[in-house]
Amino acid sequence: MIQIGTTFTPSGKKALLCGSGELGKEVAIELERYGVHVVAVDRYAGAPAMHVAQSSHVLSMLDGDALEKVIRDENPDLIIPEVEAIATDRLVKLESEGFHVIPTAKATRLTMNREGIRRLAAEELGLPTSPYAFAETKEEFLAAVKKIGIPCVVKPVMSSSGHGQSTVRDASQVETAWEISQSGGRAGSGKVIVEGFIPFDYEITLLTVRHSAGTTFLAPIGHHQVDGDYRESWQPQAMTPDALKQAQHIAKAITDALGGYGIFGVEMFIKGDQVIFSEVSPRPHDTGMVTMISQDLSEFALHARAVLGLPIPGVTLYGPSASKAIVIQGNTKEYVFENLEKVVEEPGVQIRLFGKPEVVDHRRVGVILATDETVEKALAKVERAYAKLKVVVK
Repeated sequence: MIQIGTTFTPSGKKALLCGSGELGKEVAIELERYGVHVVAVDRYAGAPAMHVAQSSHVLSMLDGDALEKVIRDENPDLIIPEVEAIATDRLVKLESEGFHVIPTAKATRLTMNREGIRRLAAEELGLPTSPYAFAETKEEFLAAVKKIGIPCVVKPVMSSSGHGQSTVRDASQVETAWEISQSGGRAGSGKVIVEGFIPFDYEITLLTVRHSAGTTFLAPIGHHQVDGDYRESWQPQAMTPDALKQAQHIAKAITDALGGYGIFGVEMFIKGDQVIFSEVSPRPHDTGMVTMISQDLSEFALHARAVLGLPIPGVTLYGPSASKAIVIQGNTKEYVFENLEKVVEEPGVQIRLFGKPEVVDHRRVGVILATDETVEKALAKVERAYAKLKVVVK
């Protein structure tokens, strides 16, 4: 029997977010709908989830001592990672002592490092992946590129949202790809993965929820990325029955291996009926922000429900929907959104502004959502809304 007591009392529940960006903010809101006390932790003050959490802490989550101290002081019922850059060895240690890490400390540790999850998928589970090689030094990197061949994709093993990622299309780009990988990783310079380029028809995120009543697959989400960073997504992505069946098989295999309850974003490449595993995140996925308008239960609501041990009997897809990220270029601590009344003047359009305190180089600061009769119309609608938005960087 699941019980949740009064907030701020011994019978209440407390969740600590390791990472408090826009995805964590939505998770915090959904947890608070159940009366859960949310503690937001991030490396900078004013992170989006801190706007709605009952309390917060600022620290580097790669600092194991600082992270462990906060967790012991707060003594949460749930530790919910929202980013990859975490001292996962401490989470493993704390889980062994009885703390509850979502979905599991093992899942957090493996998915923080692309090497761990790729070896699990390809070498232990035998799932189809692109050819790959790992490299720690520039010499090893050059050898890996030669082995895999050009074109290829280069990624730091520890990064997210496209940071440090690039595509090598000819030999002149090899040196630059190495420099980008060493400056863009979440944990600084280090090991990279070189992947063979897959000439796919499209790529998807298959949001997969493990909960107390089993596993639920959401309608596949198509998306467009720029250097690994999400720009647009749409739901549902049309797939052949065979491709969808394969995708669900792959998603269940990898999420069962990781274990625990919660939502997983399983990314895959599709070529005809062939499905190739790419990556998995054991948390809400940025491309899944489209579910805030497309479904009766968003990916964030589903994550909250699952981690609290509640069943998910079904999810209703309202209809074809799309999302478009609002990305600012520049370096600033103040920016202003203008023309918002025009952005939302069409029926079926919504906007979310994340409230991030600063922009360095480029940053996702909001998202526009739309729904319509078809995916194509929803994408066109979200583009029209985006074109009306004006962002002034001060």
